[in-house]
Amino acid sequence: MVVYNVTISLDVSVAEDWLTWMRETHIPDVMATGHFRDSKICRVHGEEEGGVTYAIMYTAISQEDLDTYQEKHSPRLQQEHTEKFQGKFASFRTLLSVLQEFK
Repeated sequence: MVVYNVTISLDVSVAEDWLTWMRETHIPDVMATGHFRDSKICRVHGEEEGGVTYAIMYTAISQEDLDTYQEKHSPRLQQEHTEKFQGKFASFRTLLSVLQEFK
């Protein structure tokens, strides 16, 4: 399994609208691609100067699933996000390989 993590820092003025849009539109659209088994929104706590930070984690079954998502779906979905919240966020992405899962 592979975890695709998107960490995003938002201007406080759009944080509430962003969270609603992520829950109701963006994450359901990402999940509808069929390349992820689950997703989570996490609030990042710490020093924040005028912003709010979140981490969104999408778990892909395989690297191939993630690669297909990034090739076929990610550009369009990222563009929608950028157009909606232009100038109000900074983000970065990380990829984590799951070595073992505990439940």
